[in-house]
Amino acid sequence: MPTINRPLHGWASMHAVAPDHAAQYQRREDRKMLFLLAPALAVIVVLLIVPLGWLSWQSVYHDGVFTLANYRRIFTGTYLDTFLLTFKLSFIVTGVTLLLGYPVAYFAASCSPRAGSLILGMVVLPFWTSVLVRTYAWLVLLQRTGLVNKTLMSLGIVDTPLQLAYNQLGTVIAMVHILLPFMVLPLYSAMQKIPANLMQAGASLGGSPSHVFLRVFLPLSMSGVLAGVTLVFVLCLGFYITPELMGGGKSIMVSMVVSRNVEIYNSWGAASSVSLVLLVCVFAVFYLASRFVPLEKTLGAK
Repeated sequence: MPTINRPLHGWASMHAVAPDHAAQYQRREDRKMLFLLAPALAVIVVLLIVPLGWLSWQSVYHDGVFTLANYRRIFTGTYLDTFLLTFKLSFIVTGVTLLLGYPVAYFAASCSPRAGSLILGMVVLPFWTSVLVRTYAWLVLLQRTGLVNKTLMSLGIVDTPLQLAYNQLGTVIAMVHILLPFMVLPLYSAMQKIPANLMQAGASLGGSPSHVFLRVFLPLSMSGVLAGVTLVFVLCLGFYITPELMGGGKSIMVSMVVSRNVEIYNSWGAASSVSLVLLVCVFAVFYLASRFVPLEKTLGAK
């Protein structure tokens, strides 16, 4: 019996020690991973966490006392109107880019690879020019003495120049042009993954082209629709250059309020509170979108 118990005792001891070695190995790996991530974490803390903490402090601390006056001001008067206008223009621009971008993405995904690459190249071509230059180009085209008004008047369509710039209409037109690629690319990525034989199968079962599109293709492309809508809407919320130039002071968006509070009124507390509320709105949009589409798809990781 003793001769039998010894091997069993050694076998049990070996299996009792093995988990300890595995745990020690895992702890060493975790420490190495943390060491490798330390530079990135330091950058995040310095460039993101610390500024957000500073903004939070500035928004509630004024003249040596804590106050919520900056936040109460946001939900009344001009500040509330600015937020409502920002969301209104964001909804309009997002809707127009979806209506314009979906057919472009559909055609690029349905045609030959060479033609699709050409279409996508034309879509991303404006990225080679800065947003400021593109905004000034639209300002030149849409102003009262611009090319559009001169053409309309020369053709006899209008007698007086139309007010196409320095208002909400000009702001929407320029923002749609600048943000359209951010709608087309997610749509194209989702459409390209839809198997072509599904459409053929629907047609072979007697479905008309419109019926097959509505019942097969459109539902499968909804992930791209939600990703593009989320991306464009979030970008609209924080847009600054184009509304500043094309709005002519008549389309005041949230980003412009932040800028004016700092540059003109030197009110860091008001600017900080508006920035934080806008940041919360962006997080809320991403959270709602993530309930339907994974966040990595929205950001283009997959």
